[in-house]
Amino acid sequence: MRIRKLLGTAGAAALLAAAVSMPVGAAEMANAQLKDSSGKAVGDVDLVQTQAGVLIKLQIKGLKPGEHAFHIHAVGKCEAPFESAGGHFNPGHTHHGMMSGEGHAGDMPNLHVPQDGDLSVEVLNPEVTLEQGKPNSLFDSDGSSLVIHAKADDYKTDPAGNAGDRIACGVIQPSGANTVGSAPAAAPAPKK
Repeated sequence: MRIRKLLGTAGAAALLAAAVSMPVGAAEMANAQLKDSSGKAVGDVDLVQTQAGVLIKLQIKGLKPGEHAFHIHAVGKCEAPFESAGGHFNPGHTHHGMMSGEGHAGDMPNLHVPQDGDLSVEVLNPEVTLEQGKPNSLFDSDGSSLVIHAKADDYKTDPAGNAGDRIACGVIQPSGANTVGSAPAAAPAPKK
């Protein structure tokens, strides 16, 4: 019994040591709410840092059916008609499109929205990170956004794959803040 208690204590200490050694401030998760040009919410996106890149989990509701380009854009700003989001996220200054042989870090596969306008999909982007300070971080000085276009990306035409107008946009924001090593939040003052 005593050995089991010691092993349990040692295991808990090992987990705590591993957690404390994680870099403080490293964004492990992010999210974005996609809105159309009228300001109506049309989707939610969760982004999760993995060892293989950033896993992007997209939920769309009420979008026009058909094939739509889906990109990460270079600026974290979404003012209709969403030109404020800048060009594609492209820290490597490469030619657009997966079929061009290079591709921007913000290039991703087209979305295929069914007739009901609702879609749930996961996309792994190995070219980006949520870790601040890296050259391919989505959290650079001006942030990043996710944009859905009116038409499909042809995967080769520079700079945006002939994807047409920007019909939905969402600013990527950190979520699930890493609080390891920081002081606990102060309790709210009692009401008088």
